[in-house]
Amino acid sequence: MAELILVNSENFETRVALIEGGGLSEIFIERENRKNLVGNIYKGRVIRVLPGMQSAFVEIGLRRTAFLYVSEISPIEPSVFQEELDLEMDQKDPKKYFPGEVPIQDLLKEGQEILVQVIREPIGDKGAQITTYITLPGRYLVYMPEVRQIGVSRKIENGKDRARLRNLVDGLRPEGSGGFIIRTACGRAGDQEIKAELNYLVSLWSEAKEKALTSPTPGLIFHEPAFELMVIREYLTPQTNKIIVDSPESFNRVKTFLQRTAPGKESMVELWPETEPIFDHFGVELELDKAIAKRVWLKSGGYIVIDETEALASIDVNTGKYTGGRDFEDTILKTNLEATREIVSQLRLRSIGGIIIIDFIDMNRIRSRERVIHMLQEELKKDKAKSVVVRISEIGLTEMTRKRSGESLAKKLCEPCPYCEGKGYLKSIRSIAYEIFRELLRNKSELAGKIVKLYINSQVAELMMGEEKRLLEQLDQKHQIRVQLEIEYNFHQEQYEYSVTEPSGPDSNPKPGG
Repeated sequence: MAELILVNSENFETRVALIEGGGLSEIFIERENRKNLVGNIYKGRVIRVLPGMQSAFVEIGLRRTAFLYVSEISPIEPSVFQEELDLEMDQKDPKKYFPGEVPIQDLLKEGQEILVQVIREPIGDKGAQITTYITLPGRYLVYMPEVRQIGVSRKIENGKDRARLRNLVDGLRPEGSGGFIIRTACGRAGDQEIKAELNYLVSLWSEAKEKALTSPTPGLIFHEPAFELMVIREYLTPQTNKIIVDSPESFNRVKTFLQRTAPGKESMVELWPETEPIFDHFGVELELDKAIAKRVWLKSGGYIVIDETEALASIDVNTGKYTGGRDFEDTILKTNLEATREIVSQLRLRSIGGIIIIDFIDMNRIRSRERVIHMLQEELKKDKAKSVVVRISEIGLTEMTRKRSGESLAKKLCEPCPYCEGKGYLKSIRSIAYEIFRELLRNKSELAGKIVKLYINSQVAELMMGEEKRLLEQLDQKHQIRVQLEIEYNFHQEQYEYSVTEPSGPDSNPKPGG
């Protein structure tokens, strides 16, 4: 659980870091040119129904058509113009009510208009994955307009508390409204706070339905709140004692959000007062560089190697420099146990999902294998993403799955490397441009009023003179730093240098970067 939440907000990128035990546990990134889509509700049109795959392509106004599985179609007729049915459901999972035995061609027709919600970002060449099971999450409740059930988080274990909250929410919801999931945070909320959020979520859905009736198709019907607010909504816990934000605009948004959703918590929000970048001060930038490396060293001297492919991620555990004591089996066990903690930490930090294969060092003793698998399961309990672990095989391979909701950190920050024919990664052109921009901002006090000659790769220069020209204009207008670009055709994509001159003086020595 995050003790500290850091928000770095720029006009080109917003980053939210969760700090646990003094170190970076998770990072969330949204770029201006690629806004978060998960949770957004769209009015879409069915383009093609695929009976053989029991799925359909739906046009929702994005670059690629979205993908809808039959299992993601609500039992209620999905047309936005169909009067809703009042269904009483006993199952905890609303999808179990409608197991999907009805063929998709009997549920959807080409040209049909439906209301859908994005549940997974577009990844690679794949479009967004969508559902007609609409959910509107709050801090205490999740509203499910399409069903009537009330579910309670498993983490609220006390039977009396579960019954009290279920009865409270059931009594508060308006006649004919949908169902709710009572979240863990609800157990610590007052009745009035719960009532206020319930009424807010119901009214939000009412507004969305009204908009759907008059909006063109395809079109956006509902947009999730600002990126940092979504992260704080999901990851603010009783263990969180401080939220530090480096932008006045974002600071005001967070304060207002907490005043409405968690009264009293707004006092923990602080505006970063220093000139040093917030992520530099807390060591986040260094941790991010480590998080895209293939090899991760363990304190004992062992290491793990992480490889991501389109189909799966593989993790290999090695003893490395660790020789241990006299008992070789004990040495292997200690390495595997240490690696287990680091593996779960890296899965969270790197946002790795899908199929994951872990190659632990072979263990002869059954008891040793059981200890490792038990620790893996215990460590995964700290992770909000759902996962399933299969027992370790005789040769030490463990197969597990982790829910994937978007691209991994490596795919967000990097792109296939042209120097090694796509076998590895390097920072993307845009990441380098932003890195240069941060470097100059970091030294703005000594660069103010000066001319900066920036020697960079031709592709980076093309981006900075084109799409990101505004960054250079901001440096000039806001910080009085004039940047002159000098293309170096022999420079590696990540390589850059700059020299500083007075408006009418000789160049200083070039300063390397990258």
